[in-house]
Amino acid sequence: MLSRGRVGRGFVIFITIVLIFFLLFPFFVTISTMLKPAREIYATPPYWIPKGLALYNFVNMWKFHPFAQYFTTSAIVAFSTTALTTLLCVPAAYALARFRFKGKKIFFFAFLAIQMFSPIVVIISLFKIMVFLQLLNTYFGLILANTVFALSFCTWMLSGYFKTIPLDIEEAALIDGCSRLQTIQRIMIPISAPGVATVLIYSFILAWNDLIFALAFTTSVNKTPVTLGIQNFVGRFYSQWDYLTCAAFLATIPVVVMFLFIERQLVTGIAGGAVKG
Repeated sequence: MLSRGRVGRGFVIFITIVLIFFLLFPFFVTISTMLKPAREIYATPPYWIPKGLALYNFVNMWKFHPFAQYFTTSAIVAFSTTALTTLLCVPAAYALARFRFKGKKIFFFAFLAIQMFSPIVVIISLFKIMVFLQLLNTYFGLILANTVFALSFCTWMLSGYFKTIPLDIEEAALIDGCSRLQTIQRIMIPISAPGVATVLIYSFILAWNDLIFALAFTTSVNKTPVTLGIQNFVGRFYSQWDYLTCAAFLATIPVVVMFLFIERQLVTGIAGGAVKG
């Protein structure tokens, strides 16, 4: 029995190592490519370890391309989408968790139905709406589109987390003289901090990684986010792989930093929202 247990454990470890290797291999290729001069990228036969660190790739990328503007646009859209989504989903989630009204279940499952659709399915309709509202090539157009798709999941998840909070705590606050809004601000939000953190990280990642809306609703360089700007390094006959990998590496840093910052709250929030969602 002991030998079988060791063999099974060794097999699991081996499979885990193989899976980790396949998952990390693209990141290794990215790091290897972004540190190579252009002549080494197309060397034959290829080699993985750069002979010299081409750190000037980062300098040239910022110098000869408007990558700073791409980064600024993504930051504005991502942070604004996060703020707007949180502002809207907190009262909506609270209403779904605490109030009873006709059509509540239909309204609740409508959020899930929205989450099932890919943005590409409704991109033509959204484009017509953006044209009618004159929101093409604007920050608000991108913020509004990303908020619509982030709001459904965030409201559904946060309402499930609100349901885990005992009603007695809220009633005690109301008896003490707190209004409904004060109860949400002083009681519900602090207690449900992991759930709110989940809303923050999900909406931020969704907006930061957006490509479909940016591709459809923007044509100006000043309103181009980093996900769309990276495509400019890929040409019809020639691709600047050194600059492309540098840009891709820098674009992942904000998401990784934010994820590491609230990782524990994120896991707790997803688990809490899924229990009674």
